[in-house]
Amino acid sequence: MNPAKPSSDTKQSAAEDQLDALLSRIHSLSSDGAKPRAEEQSRPKQTPRPAAAPPPSAGGAAAVSGAVNPPRNPATPAAPAPPLPHSANVQVRPQAPALLGFTPSRDEPWRPAEPQDAYESRINETLLEAIVYRFLRNIGECAGRRVADQVKLPFRMVEPILNRLKSDQRVAYKSSTSTNDYVYVLTESGREIARLMQQDCTYYGACPVSLTDYVNSVKKQTIEGQFPKKVDLERAFSDLLINPQMLIRLGPAVASGRGMFLFGFPGNGKTSIAERVTGAFGKYLWIPRAVEIDGAVMRVYDPMNHEIAMPEAGSGILDIGGFDKRWVRIKRPTIVAGGELTLDMLEVQFNPESNISESPLQLKSNCGTLVIDDFGRQKMSVDQLLNRWIIPLEKRYDFLNMANGKKIQVPFDQLVIFSTNLEPKDLVDDAFLRRIPYKIEVPNPPEADFRKLFEIMCKITKIPYNAEAIDYLIKTHYLPVNRPFRNCQPRDLLLQVRNFCLYNDLKVELKNEYFDFAVDNYFSVMT
Repeated sequence: MNPAKPSSDTKQSAAEDQLDALLSRIHSLSSDGAKPRAEEQSRPKQTPRPAAAPPPSAGGAAAVSGAVNPPRNPATPAAPAPPLPHSANVQVRPQAPALLGFTPSRDEPWRPAEPQDAYESRINETLLEAIVYRFLRNIGECAGRRVADQVKLPFRMVEPILNRLKSDQRVAYKSSTSTNDYVYVLTESGREIARLMQQDCTYYGACPVSLTDYVNSVKKQTIEGQFPKKVDLERAFSDLLINPQMLIRLGPAVASGRGMFLFGFPGNGKTSIAERVTGAFGKYLWIPRAVEIDGAVMRVYDPMNHEIAMPEAGSGILDIGGFDKRWVRIKRPTIVAGGELTLDMLEVQFNPESNISESPLQLKSNCGTLVIDDFGRQKMSVDQLLNRWIIPLEKRYDFLNMANGKKIQVPFDQLVIFSTNLEPKDLVDDAFLRRIPYKIEVPNPPEADFRKLFEIMCKITKIPYNAEAIDYLIKTHYLPVNRPFRNCQPRDLLLQVRNFCLYNDLKVELKNEYFDFAVDNYFSVMT
């Protein structure tokens, strides 16, 4: 054997020494001095051989595999492998910044983070580009930052689109601004493209969010996860005189977040109770301005049914963001539909002129309360409504048909309250009643509560309270004829007294003869 060449045992030993050094170095870099792994601790240390191989070059992997160059100095001990680059073969995605000043709470359990990347945020860039075209066509000329404000996205996400349109000669610079921005106008070819896009759809508002993001937002803000307590319910009904026994029955029904029947004689406050139920849950909710479904736009935010309550935010180039401005924060909604309710209002309403869809009532009321008032008196039949909702009430999701033929699944996540002065068992069958777990009767008030209501309403109507006149009213017009008390009657009778006094230029006060006049008018055709 030629002593100048290392033997196979020498090569193997050198390779193992090099491998041990390389593993130790990698482990020290990745764990910052943590203890070696168990398999490394159990590996026996090799005895140094005099003919050790030289340390690996930049191609350290080749030394491990056995492709070792002949050593220049066999006496040189093995050196540790050079440190690996910290970012070798590692792709780090940019992390979304923390929401400044926001802490999840019961009143606001979730807030949408500002988007950082179009792909990660599921933004349809083709739809976004079409919105920019339409906006520039309708407004004529506009600075880039105003375009970003219109579509409710950070300027850094809109600027590349404007640059691409500029390079394609679809837009042109008209002038520059003091904020390192430009005023954009459409070119002739850009106006032609915008005109064609306007024919397809007229929408040029905030960039819609994806349906997936909307569904996830409902899960994070679900009304079923709120579980209001007794103190929450008492706070919600603090401005309403309600019997404690009634509150005990209402509590579990409201906490369930499912559905209930409120039935009883008219005028006992069923609608007032239903409208205040939402106050027992958290205050705020985030909903998107619009949702995108395969290129189609469906509006969700409705200023007629939603009360906006946006948090404070900066503006312009100093806006540090913190939340996605494609969403709006609203007060947890209470949507009331009475006799005007039709079957069409429960489906996606498509406008063929604008090619924009409007979300149905049940979707707008998600995470809130939907009150069907005067149930049984709608233009649609009771059977139509029950057949439409018998599955969503149990499964907690609904299917909607879009104008393009696509069927989508959306959450059905609201407290549905059916308020009626008819007997529920005369309206619906047992199969539907089973899906409404709580049936609560709103009874007539006792005499003590009836008198208390007069005290409360006298303060509201600014009429001096007169206990003797109230005694006269009850003993003369109620007890002898067994007339039932109703919660609405104190308010209605006091308004009749006040209007009588004002018309006759009399001092507004409670007198027996004034009540005689009010009762004759109010109960003239009532049984």
